[in-house]
Amino acid sequence: MAEMHRKTFDPSARGAMDGVRVIDLSRLVAGNILTKVFADHGAEVIKVEPPEGDTLRAWRVGGVETSWKTICRNKKSICLDLKSTEGIAAVRALAQGAAMLVESFRPGVLEAMGLDPAELLAANPRLVIARVSGWGQDGPYRHKPGFGTLVEGYSGFAAINGFEDREPVLPPMFMGDAYAGLYGSAATMIALRHAEATGQGQVIDISLFEPLFSVLEPQVANWRLTRKRKPRTGSRSTNTSPRNAYRTQDGGWVCLSASTQGMTEKLLRSIGQEALITDPRFANNPARVQNWQELDAIIGGFIGARSLAENLAHFDKAGVTIGPIMDTEMLDSDPYAIEREALIEVPDADMPDGWLPMHGMVPRLSATPGILARPAPKLGEHNAEILVPVLGQENYEKLQAAGAIKGGSAP
Repeated sequence: MAEMHRKTFDPSARGAMDGVRVIDLSRLVAGNILTKVFADHGAEVIKVEPPEGDTLRAWRVGGVETSWKTICRNKKSICLDLKSTEGIAAVRALAQGAAMLVESFRPGVLEAMGLDPAELLAANPRLVIARVSGWGQDGPYRHKPGFGTLVEGYSGFAAINGFEDREPVLPPMFMGDAYAGLYGSAATMIALRHAEATGQGQVIDISLFEPLFSVLEPQVANWRLTRKRKPRTGSRSTNTSPRNAYRTQDGGWVCLSASTQGMTEKLLRSIGQEALITDPRFANNPARVQNWQELDAIIGGFIGARSLAENLAHFDKAGVTIGPIMDTEMLDSDPYAIEREALIEVPDADMPDGWLPMHGMVPRLSATPGILARPAPKLGEHNAEILVPVLGQENYEKLQAAGAIKGGSAP
């Protein structure tokens, strides 16, 4: 078993985004993924949490805030009551010295709170304001609630996911939010580059819908050409064959994709079916797509007669593009994930053995790799550190007295 890479947090670590202050008013996943990219590369990401904390904290497993700990590492937390005039004034003061502000309220809420983007930009013309919402800042759905589940259905993803004889399948993870967060991080980088060059900030409108819709196949173009909806085909592809998931003799699963002619020929030779290379049913990709069931039966018969380990060894030796379908138990000790540091461990007193597994740095940069400066913060942990320099000690104490600051320690 490969030994997990154990990392410790270094508060003195500096990354490529050092000196960039980000005010994060977002909740749940998309905004937090967006700002995680910045935090992992050294930006000072200040989570402005409500008195009850970011909703992400409530996603606990075994009593541990695993989602919060993994998505909000390297960030700082202040806890402000944004229903109070004092709390809003504190955010305005913070925004004046920030490079970026991220929010994920329903359209119009930021303005109603007294944080109109036009006013924030007037006070800080270089500010980049990223607005994350379900359906965008304009359009007929702008006021509708928009969790990722809704856009995973609305985008067309669920309609093509699953098997033809069963219901559409929504993803078992926050796919819509993740795409929006990653698109959002790229968009804010572009906007920050523009602000550096021109001194002009701007507002970025990030819906959950459009990022996911954009990465799906050209469904609308295909529909117009054929007037046929893309069917649900399980793990099979309608563009290339063979491509599917196959069960092994010992109950494991492998995934196979032979999407080029050369790879298909290599596969067929490796299973003793060289004669099929010239068989009209399988001689080229269109024919294989048409006769996929017959081809899958042949391939599946070979794989099903061997164990997972035997299949992997056989096809690896043959140079065929096949791999195991891994579950989390397998990934927890997988030598590839561990050696690449896709999976690392960091100290955490809430874990039974004192170590929390989490993803490593993505993407991997040679000159400016990401950093592990601090674990995900406790609620309001950095109240005094962040607010006293901006507001002054006296005003900070007034905020405390008004009940606009929650959590954290005394200054």
